[in-house]
Amino acid sequence: MVSSESRAPRPRLGPDGKPATTSKSPLRIALIRLRQDKVAMVCLAIFIVYILIAILAPLLAKLEGQDPYTNHFELTDRYGYPIDGPNSEHWFGVEPRLGRDLFARWVYGARPSLMVAGLVTVITTIVGVVVGLISGFFGGWIDRVFGWVIDFVLSLPYLIFAIAMPAVIISVIYGAVENTDPDQVGQVRIFSLIAVLSFFGWASLARLIRGQVLSLREREFIAAARVLGVRSRAILFKELLPNLVAPIVVSMSLALPSYIVAEAGLTFLGVGLTEPTPSWGVTIAAAQTYYRAVPLYLWLPVLGITILVLVLSLLGDAVRDAFDPKTRR
Repeated sequence: MVSSESRAPRPRLGPDGKPATTSKSPLRIALIRLRQDKVAMVCLAIFIVYILIAILAPLLAKLEGQDPYTNHFELTDRYGYPIDGPNSEHWFGVEPRLGRDLFARWVYGARPSLMVAGLVTVITTIVGVVVGLISGFFGGWIDRVFGWVIDFVLSLPYLIFAIAMPAVIISVIYGAVENTDPDQVGQVRIFSLIAVLSFFGWASLARLIRGQVLSLREREFIAAARVLGVRSRAILFKELLPNLVAPIVVSMSLALPSYIVAEAGLTFLGVGLTEPTPSWGVTIAAAQTYYRAVPLYLWLPVLGITILVLVLSLLGDAVRDAFDPKTRR
């Protein structure tokens, strides 16, 4: 009869007869540390739930039997206040004045926040990484030109551009605001918001990547690649870029919540998304007058943004700690 000890897998031995050790890349070590962080895993699960809510918003609204655009004037009194609270037909109640369903508006409101923040994060990361790589690696007049452009972009007031951009785009495409309908204005607002945030968001990452490249380009493996005649493009994207994964991932994880706040804040100020687009920022701006009579009207989008930003901020801190070799948790 074979004993349990003989059935147990034996450790793989090295040439010296000792158990062999498997080498792990810094990325794999960081992912292992991140998986061991319970707070990070909880935050990641909540973030995935938000993504599913945004993707499945039509299905969730259909499950309730409502949509975010239909007006229910019969559910409001002559002063515009809802005559009833949350019920089986309207799970979160209805909004004042127009009587639109608050649950449908809430689930659909997650879409523009995540879409704008996600697209801006991807665009700024790609542009910032490419500019930082080229500027730091080649140096000379290329570095001076890119450095001047980065300083110029960082010195501009993005709020003024965010206010002016929609009007400029509408005047160029449609000629005048009177010639546009609300749907066209909403599309222009989303495009201008993404364009403005992307234009002003890449510069800080480019400066960070440039500093990292200036340090890495003096290392031995870069000198060896140059001696062997490796092309500059291969050095940039096969030698330098893999060593920049940690700052890039950390930057993306911290940039995403900041862009969510920026989208909601600009919308609240009236320079972001507008009606009839379902948006948390639009709802917060409209709920200021009714927050005492209908608390859910204000607190639903506020809690949605607060929880999402808090979760992403904690996840970003966990990612930064996981990729930092000096951190011991």
